[in-house]
Amino acid sequence: MIEVPILNIQGQEVGKYQLDESLLGGTVSPALLKQAVVYYHANLRQGTVRQRSRGEIEGSTKKLFNQKKTGNARRGSIRTSVMKGGGLAFPRRPRDFRQDMPAQQRRQARNNALLSKVLSSGLKLLDGFSVTKPQTKTVVSMLKALNADRSVLIATDKLDNNLYLSARNIARTAIKPAAEINAYDLLTKRTVVMTKAALENLIKPAKA
Repeated sequence: MIEVPILNIQGQEVGKYQLDESLLGGTVSPALLKQAVVYYHANLRQGTVRQRSRGEIEGSTKKLFNQKKTGNARRGSIRTSVMKGGGLAFPRRPRDFRQDMPAQQRRQARNNALLSKVLSSGLKLLDGFSVTKPQTKTVVSMLKALNADRSVLIATDKLDNNLYLSARNIARTAIKPAAEINAYDLLTKRTVVMTKAALENLIKPAKA
């Protein structure tokens, strides 16, 4: 069992949460986390680049000058890849960079990423937090009190529209419901601010 401090929005400890690390994989697997990051990076790539080959360049196909007795390098048409403005010898074409990763493996990577945050004290667990109206300064003051105002992911139990409107304009801050976060979200933020209800919802065993 790992004891995780439960904080209030003023950053004061109000209790302890007993977290069973076996629910998060037991140990952190760097290889699995790297695979997850590569998977999410690859799936963000558009792959829409397209360059022209020499066959797609406009211009005469006539040989520029004689092959021999000119003292110059041998030249073909103006479309050749060695001429300025010519087509490329091996042009890049549109391609699909997407990779596949089973859902069970993605969940395991997410749990591993969360466990790494717990072990490195990067998880700030709140007893509860809500915003009655959209107000950015409320969220900013909370993050400063938690010492989590540099790069932070705020994970809530359910989507809170007022909290989303309050936090969306804060630099290097992301906000998501716990059910939607993945390993990439957790690993790309220095600190994770999560409510107790969100954590319990996240580590709940998946339905078969």
